[in-house]
Amino acid sequence: MKFGLRVVAVLVVVLVAAGFIFYRYPLWVADQQLRFHLWREGVKSEYVEAGGYRLHYFEAVPSNGGGTPLVLVHGLGARGEDWAAMIPALAARGFHVYVPDMLGYGRSPRPDVDYSISLEEQTVAQFMQAMHVPRADVGGWSMGGWIAMKLALDHPEMVDRLVVYDSAGVYFPATWEPVLFTPSDILGVKKLISMLTPKPRPLPDFAAEAALRKLEGNAWVVKRSMLAMTNGRDLLDFRLHGITQPMLIVWGSQDDLIPLSVGEVIHKSVPQSVLNVVEGCGHLAPAECSAPVVEGTVEFLKSEPPMRGGEKTFAAR
Repeated sequence: MKFGLRVVAVLVVVLVAAGFIFYRYPLWVADQQLRFHLWREGVKSEYVEAGGYRLHYFEAVPSNGGGTPLVLVHGLGARGEDWAAMIPALAARGFHVYVPDMLGYGRSPRPDVDYSISLEEQTVAQFMQAMHVPRADVGGWSMGGWIAMKLALDHPEMVDRLVVYDSAGVYFPATWEPVLFTPSDILGVKKLISMLTPKPRPLPDFAAEAALRKLEGNAWVVKRSMLAMTNGRDLLDFRLHGITQPMLIVWGSQDDLIPLSVGEVIHKSVPQSVLNVVEGCGHLAPAECSAPVVEGTVEFLKSEPPMRGGEKTFAAR
């Protein structure tokens, strides 16, 4: 009887401790679950020396080995884990997937640099060289799409096929201020979320406070990135016609952050590009609508001869 009571007491203590940890550090708990999921799916979490920095990256290989090299570049304030819904699915379809944490983000270093698009483009090139991947299909999401397009223009020998998801990189009249990405209170966090997804889930205040702490910790990097992006030096408006690679443009039809009209401008500027619109999705289409996004991505990357021109609409599911 006493032994049973001790067991119950221990369980109560464990549950209380677990509850406290979740309440105080909900994002940390979510991260551990996400990383465990990736590990269980065979996705490796590693580090590599590239350009003088120790970059963190994820890597997933098809079950039969080999695979077509595919490098995925995340966006502003993001990290490699944001591709979690797509990495195992793409590896299962025959791609050798590489997903670096860009300089300043995720588990990569945060040196005192300008965090410009040019710098991050150089980081991707150095990462590929360090991984002995001289040429690959390259995909980029949001700011990462800007980086991927610039890499395709500056180093065409490194990019086979190009995919961008809800991408930045050309001028458009934004309906938001740069401070959107560095909120100072819970209301600001919820506003950011509402811009990223058309169907935001209710966010408890304790989770919003945890998100705020995390955002504040990396705010200086995000501010430098935003400053570098808004000075106009790396804008691609007058260079897009120089993209020669087969190109897929994927966009959420309800993206309030970077509207579909931007994707249409890119599509018109690159004659051989294909535009896939995912109905009912916002800026987070690769995460929240991963099934149709993966379907369209694989169809494009595996097409022989390469798909060129045209538009297609996918329904979210």
